[in-house]
Amino acid sequence: MNIVALFRCLQPHVTATTLRQRSRRALALLGMTGRITMLGMSRWAGKGGSSRTVQRLFSTVLPWAMLFWVCVRQQGYCPDDVSLVAGDAGIVTKAGKKTSGLDRFFSSLSGKPVPGLSFFPLSLVRVQQRRSFPMRVEQGVRSEAEQAVSKAKAAAKNPKSPREKRRPGRPKGSPNTPKTPVTLTPELVRLKAMLDALLHLIAQGLSVTSLVLDGHCGTHNALPMAQQCTMPLMAKLRCDAALSVPATGPSAGRGPRRTYGRKVDDDHIPVPYRTETTVEGHIETRLSQAHLLHKEFAHPWHVVLITKTPLRTQARAHVLLFSSDLALAVQQ
Repeated sequence: MNIVALFRCLQPHVTATTLRQRSRRALALLGMTGRITMLGMSRWAGKGGSSRTVQRLFSTVLPWAMLFWVCVRQQGYCPDDVSLVAGDAGIVTKAGKKTSGLDRFFSSLSGKPVPGLSFFPLSLVRVQQRRSFPMRVEQGVRSEAEQAVSKAKAAAKNPKSPREKRRPGRPKGSPNTPKTPVTLTPELVRLKAMLDALLHLIAQGLSVTSLVLDGHCGTHNALPMAQQCTMPLMAKLRCDAALSVPATGPSAGRGPRRTYGRKVDDDHIPVPYRTETTVEGHIETRLSQAHLLHKEFAHPWHVVLITKTPLRTQARAHVLLFSSDLALAVQQ
């Protein structure tokens, strides 16, 4: 009954009938075991939670974004806490051919594209409390044009006829490609619309410091999307990203000044870049940070390299995290 009492803050935004139906559904979800279905919820809801009532509840259009925000503001608001917006797409495998939005999406658990549904949630993360509050969830439905582009890219990677070998180096007469004007992909356009709606909803009660996304958005065209939302971006880079230190030293005296210095070797990080080394059990963890460059990005990134080494086997694993905020501390 204490969890049902949390629904009182939703009274100004939903009807009394909807609130009563949600209370019955919450009690059924907390008590039932196994697979969650509409028929199962009607059996566990008891009096006032028949199958038709559950169907009417799911067919009711509700302002979910406002309801999520009211719950977070009422139960999890802390003015002194640091708040982030985090997003990560999730894949639900689904068989059949008639489900809306059914397509092939890459699943990190399976390690390959699988048929299913894609959902992208945005959550508010309270850093000190280590709690996450889902705020917006939308289904990712790719248009026919997007599907055609993905198929063309897959066909280009595996051509049926062998290509003609060309000379190494840059083709003669090819112009420079500017890095600043970047066209957002349809996926990033949908994500930007979700971010704009979320920031407009919480603008009066909460300030968000950063946008945190997964490695799928660790690309050069995700930064303009974050900049248009006036938020610094934090994400993960590929483990084999071609990063370079800024070029130093005197100019050669002719031609443009060098921008990119030597490549970063993950196995041999210079001592000035190492910030902290800790040993917990038989695992050694090393943190390194630096402002590095990449040829696909127009501006330097604040990159943090986390390396873990088992002292028994000396096998190492590392991950590259980056932020567009150059003044951010390494622990954050």
